[in-house]
Amino acid sequence: MKRSPALLFGVAFAAVLVDQWTKHWATDNLAFRDPVNVIGDLVRFTYTRNSGIAFGMFAGKSFPFYIFSVVAAVAVFWLWSRHPKLPLARQWSLALILGGAIGNLIDRVRNGEVVDFILLSWRSHEFPVFNVADMCVTCGVILFALVWTHEPRETPQAALAGAPTDEALTGAPSDPVLQGTSDPVLAGTAVPAPVNEESLGQDAGAGGAGHGSGSPLGPVAGEGPEHGPLP
Repeated sequence: MKRSPALLFGVAFAAVLVDQWTKHWATDNLAFRDPVNVIGDLVRFTYTRNSGIAFGMFAGKSFPFYIFSVVAAVAVFWLWSRHPKLPLARQWSLALILGGAIGNLIDRVRNGEVVDFILLSWRSHEFPVFNVADMCVTCGVILFALVWTHEPRETPQAALAGAPTDEALTGAPSDPVLQGTSDPVLAGTAVPAPVNEESLGQDAGAGGAGHGSGSPLGPVAGEGPEHGPLP
Protein backbone atom coordinates (compact mmCIF):
# COMPACT_ATOMS: atom_id res chain seq x y z
CA MET A 1 0.00 0.00 0.00
CA LYS A 2 1.03 3.60 -0.46
CA ARG A 3 2.97 5.02 2.47
CA SER A 4 1.04 7.32 4.77
CA PRO A 5 2.79 10.30 6.37
CA ALA A 6 -0.22 10.66 8.68
CA LEU A 7 0.38 7.16 10.03
CA LEU A 8 4.12 7.69 10.50
CA PHE A 9 3.88 10.99 12.32
CA GLY A 10 0.60 10.16 14.07
CA VAL A 11 1.88 6.95 15.65
CA ALA A 12 5.25 8.52 16.46
CA PHE A 13 3.57 11.52 18.10
CA ALA A 14 1.28 9.26 20.16
CA ALA A 15 4.28 7.23 21.32
CA VAL A 16 6.16 10.36 22.38
CA LEU A 17 3.09 11.71 24.17
CA VAL A 18 2.49 8.52 26.16
CA ASP A 19 6.19 8.17 26.95
CA GLN A 20 6.58 11.71 28.26
CA TRP A 21 3.37 11.56 30.29
CA THR A 22 4.32 8.27 31.96
CA LYS A 23 7.79 9.58 32.77
CA HIS A 24 6.27 12.68 34.32
CA TRP A 25 3.87 10.52 36.34
CA ALA A 26 6.71 8.26 37.51
CA THR A 27 8.78 11.27 38.61
CA ASP A 28 5.89 12.66 40.67
CA ASN A 29 4.62 9.42 42.20
CA LEU A 30 7.49 6.91 42.34
CA ALA A 31 10.62 8.90 43.15
CA PHE A 32 12.18 8.06 46.53
CA ARG A 33 9.55 5.39 47.22
CA ASP A 34 9.52 1.62 47.40
CA PRO A 35 8.60 -0.35 44.25
CA VAL A 36 4.88 -0.67 43.59
CA ASN A 37 3.59 -4.12 42.66
CA VAL A 38 1.37 -4.05 39.57
CA ILE A 39 1.07 -7.78 38.82
CA GLY A 40 2.55 -9.40 41.91
CA ASP A 41 6.32 -9.52 41.60
CA LEU A 42 6.12 -10.03 37.85
CA VAL A 43 5.50 -6.38 36.95
CA ARG A 44 6.53 -3.55 39.29
CA PHE A 45 6.94 0.20 39.03
CA THR A 46 10.15 1.67 40.43
CA TYR A 47 11.78 5.01 39.69
CA THR A 48 15.33 5.12 38.28
CA ARG A 49 17.36 7.46 36.12
CA ASN A 50 19.48 5.99 33.36
CA SER A 51 22.49 7.76 31.90
CA GLY A 52 23.23 4.89 29.49
CA ILE A 53 21.27 3.46 26.59
CA ALA A 54 18.13 1.33 26.57
CA PHE A 55 17.47 -0.97 29.54
CA GLY A 56 20.21 0.64 31.62
CA MET A 57 23.11 -0.61 29.53
CA PHE A 58 26.37 1.35 29.71
CA ALA A 59 25.04 3.49 32.54
CA GLY A 60 27.61 5.85 34.04
CA LYS A 61 29.72 5.99 30.88
CA SER A 62 30.73 9.41 29.63
CA PHE A 63 29.45 9.15 26.08
CA PRO A 64 26.89 11.24 24.19
CA PHE A 65 24.33 8.44 23.91
CA TYR A 66 21.78 10.80 22.32
CA ILE A 67 23.67 10.10 19.07
CA PHE A 68 21.97 6.68 18.95
CA SER A 69 18.55 8.32 19.05
CA VAL A 70 19.51 10.72 16.27
CA VAL A 71 20.88 7.90 14.12
CA ALA A 72 17.71 5.84 14.67
CA ALA A 73 15.49 8.77 13.61
CA VAL A 74 17.61 9.47 10.51
CA ALA A 75 17.53 5.76 9.57
CA VAL A 76 13.73 5.74 9.78
CA PHE A 77 13.40 8.74 7.47
CA TRP A 78 15.94 7.25 5.05
CA LEU A 79 14.08 3.93 4.82
CA TRP A 80 10.79 5.79 4.52
CA SER A 81 12.01 7.89 1.58
CA ARG A 82 13.37 4.88 -0.33
CA HIS A 83 10.05 3.02 -0.48
CA PRO A 84 7.05 4.89 -1.97
CA LYS A 85 4.87 1.85 -1.19
CA LEU A 86 5.08 0.14 2.19
CA PRO A 87 2.89 -2.54 3.77
CA LEU A 88 0.99 -1.46 6.85
CA ALA A 89 3.14 -3.53 9.23
CA ARG A 90 6.32 -1.91 7.94
CA GLN A 91 4.91 1.56 8.38
CA TRP A 92 3.97 0.73 11.97
CA SER A 93 7.46 -0.59 12.69
CA LEU A 94 9.13 2.59 11.45
CA ALA A 95 6.64 4.78 13.31
CA LEU A 96 7.24 2.97 16.62
CA ILE A 97 11.02 3.20 16.25
CA LEU A 98 10.78 6.91 15.43
CA GLY A 99 8.50 7.64 18.39
CA GLY A 100 10.68 5.73 20.86
CA ALA A 101 13.87 7.37 19.60
CA ILE A 102 12.40 10.87 19.91
CA GLY A 103 10.97 10.10 23.37
CA ASN A 104 14.35 9.18 24.82
CA LEU A 105 16.09 11.95 22.87
CA ILE A 106 13.93 14.56 24.62
CA ASP A 107 15.05 13.28 28.02
CA ARG A 108 18.73 13.20 27.08
CA VAL A 109 18.71 16.71 25.66
CA ARG A 110 16.72 18.14 28.56
CA ASN A 111 18.16 16.24 31.55
CA GLY A 112 21.13 14.29 30.28
CA GLU A 113 19.42 11.12 31.60
CA VAL A 114 16.39 8.98 30.83
CA VAL A 115 13.65 8.14 33.35
CA ASP A 116 12.97 4.39 33.63
CA PHE A 117 10.27 2.92 35.84
CA ILE A 118 9.02 -0.49 34.55
CA LEU A 119 10.59 -3.54 36.20
CA LEU A 120 9.95 -7.15 35.20
CA SER A 121 11.06 -10.10 37.30
CA TRP A 122 10.60 -13.85 37.14
CA ARG A 123 11.73 -16.29 39.86
CA SER A 124 14.18 -13.86 41.41
CA HIS A 125 15.55 -12.87 37.98
CA GLU A 126 15.07 -9.16 37.30
CA PHE A 127 14.99 -7.62 33.86
CA PRO A 128 16.65 -4.19 33.42
CA VAL A 129 14.30 -1.29 34.18
CA PHE A 130 12.88 0.36 31.06
CA ASN A 131 10.27 2.88 29.90
CA VAL A 132 7.59 3.29 27.23
CA ALA A 133 10.05 4.62 24.66
CA ASP A 134 12.20 1.51 25.08
CA MET A 135 9.09 -0.62 24.54
CA CYS A 136 8.26 1.22 21.33
CA VAL A 137 11.76 0.84 19.92
CA THR A 138 11.92 -2.86 20.85
CA CYS A 139 8.50 -3.66 19.37
CA GLY A 140 9.32 -1.66 16.24
CA VAL A 141 12.64 -3.45 15.70
CA ILE A 142 11.04 -6.90 16.18
CA LEU A 143 8.20 -6.04 13.77
CA PHE A 144 10.74 -4.61 11.33
CA ALA A 145 12.77 -7.82 11.39
CA LEU A 146 9.69 -9.99 10.91
CA VAL A 147 8.18 -8.22 7.91
CA TRP A 148 10.97 -6.30 6.16
CA THR A 149 12.64 -9.38 4.65
CA HIS A 150 9.38 -10.64 3.10
CA GLU A 151 9.27 -8.67 -0.15
CA PRO A 152 6.06 -9.23 -2.16
CA ARG A 153 6.72 -11.17 -5.35
CA GLU A 154 5.17 -10.42 -8.73
CA THR A 155 2.67 -13.09 -9.74
CA PRO A 156 2.69 -14.62 -13.28
CA GLN A 157 -0.72 -13.06 -13.96
CA ALA A 158 0.63 -9.60 -13.10
CA ALA A 159 3.63 -10.15 -15.36
CA LEU A 160 1.47 -11.29 -18.29
CA ALA A 161 -0.90 -8.37 -17.81
CA GLY A 162 1.82 -5.95 -18.89
CA ALA A 163 2.96 -8.01 -21.94
CA PRO A 164 2.19 -6.52 -25.41
CA THR A 165 -0.55 -8.21 -27.48
CA ASP A 166 -0.18 -9.67 -30.98
CA GLU A 167 -2.18 -6.76 -32.38
CA ALA A 168 0.29 -4.26 -30.85
CA LEU A 169 3.29 -6.18 -32.25
CA THR A 170 1.99 -6.88 -35.81
CA GLY A 171 -0.29 -3.90 -36.32
CA ALA A 172 -3.03 -6.20 -37.63
CA PRO A 173 -6.20 -7.01 -35.71
CA SER A 174 -6.52 -10.61 -34.62
CA ASP A 175 -9.44 -12.69 -35.85
CA PRO A 176 -11.72 -13.61 -32.93
CA VAL A 177 -12.19 -17.10 -34.43
CA LEU A 178 -8.44 -17.75 -34.31
CA GLN A 179 -7.86 -16.27 -30.87
CA GLY A 180 -8.71 -19.57 -29.24
CA THR A 181 -6.32 -21.67 -31.35
CA SER A 182 -3.15 -23.10 -29.89
CA ASP A 183 -1.11 -22.34 -33.00
CA PRO A 184 0.95 -19.22 -32.25
CA VAL A 185 1.23 -18.48 -36.01
CA LEU A 186 -2.49 -18.66 -36.71
CA ALA A 187 -3.36 -16.80 -33.53
CA GLY A 188 -1.90 -13.55 -34.85
CA THR A 189 -2.82 -14.00 -38.55
CA ALA A 190 -5.27 -11.57 -40.10
CA VAL A 191 -8.00 -13.27 -42.24
CA PRO A 192 -8.67 -11.69 -45.71
CA ALA A 193 -12.14 -10.47 -46.49
CA PRO A 194 -14.43 -12.95 -48.38
CA VAL A 195 -14.65 -12.65 -52.16
CA ASN A 196 -18.03 -11.65 -53.64
CA GLU A 197 -18.53 -13.68 -56.85
CA GLU A 198 -21.38 -11.45 -58.00
CA SER A 199 -19.14 -8.39 -57.92
CA LEU A 200 -16.50 -10.20 -59.96
CA GLY A 201 -19.06 -10.94 -62.69
CA GLN A 202 -20.12 -7.33 -62.78
CA ASP A 203 -16.52 -6.16 -63.07
CA ALA A 204 -15.91 -8.56 -65.97
CA GLY A 205 -18.96 -7.32 -67.82
CA ALA A 206 -17.99 -3.71 -67.36
CA GLY A 207 -14.59 -4.32 -68.92
CA GLY A 208 -15.99 -6.23 -72.01
CA ALA A 209 -17.47 -5.16 -75.30
CA GLY A 210 -20.79 -4.02 -73.91
CA HIS A 211 -24.12 -5.27 -72.71
CA GLY A 212 -25.80 -8.27 -74.31
CA SER A 213 -25.22 -11.97 -74.79
CA GLY A 214 -22.40 -11.66 -77.23
CA SER A 215 -18.75 -12.43 -76.67
CA PRO A 216 -16.57 -9.62 -75.42
CA LEU A 217 -14.23 -10.30 -78.34
CA GLY A 218 -16.85 -9.80 -81.13
CA PRO A 219 -20.03 -11.24 -82.64
CA VAL A 220 -20.60 -14.94 -82.47
CA ALA A 221 -20.50 -16.84 -85.77
CA GLY A 222 -23.87 -16.70 -87.47
CA GLU A 223 -24.78 -13.30 -86.08
CA GLY A 224 -24.58 -9.90 -87.59
CA PRO A 225 -23.08 -6.76 -86.14
CA GLU A 226 -26.30 -6.15 -84.33
CA HIS A 227 -26.25 -9.73 -83.03
CA GLY A 228 -29.08 -10.73 -85.33
CA PRO A 229 -29.22 -13.72 -87.73
CA LEU A 230 -27.62 -13.36 -91.16
CA PRO A 231 -29.97 -13.12 -94.15
